[in-house]
Amino acid sequence: MNFIVLKKGSIIAILVTILVITVGTIWSLSSKNSYPTVSLSEKTGEKQVIQLVTGEFKSKTADGKEIEAYRWDPGTIVVEKGREVELRIYGVNGMEHPFYIEGTDIKGTVKKGKETVVNVTFSKEGTYRLICEMHETIGKNGPMIAYIVVD
Repeated sequence: MNFIVLKKGSIIAILVTILVITVGTIWSLSSKNSYPTVSLSEKTGEKQVIQLVTGEFKSKTADGKEIEAYRWDPGTIVVEKGREVELRIYGVNGMEHPFYIEGTDIKGTVKKGKETVVNVTFSKEGTYRLICEMHETIGKNGPMIAYIVVD
């Protein structure tokens, strides 16, 4: 009959390894929450300022055709219901992007190299879409849509 002899140091190393694996597993399984792209400021009453930019992706298909798509970045933002929000949108790609925010009467245009500032307060919870009129569909190099989640 064979016996396995473990020294005190080996036992401690094995226990520490088991502990680390257990804690790591518990942590990874319990952190399934989704986190907003933009965190809400703790100071209520202050205007929430959100920076966005216009972006573009280009690629070529297997047959050599160039394809491109425009987007807002970040693509999803979270804002607080009833709080004044300042959207600061900087034009990086594309000459101009006329836009509107669905469910509101807000319209504007973002031009390359310039910043467009939009102030808005959402009174109803829900998801509002920031839509570029020039790139609303895949056929128009889009969809260039950002989602504003009002919570």
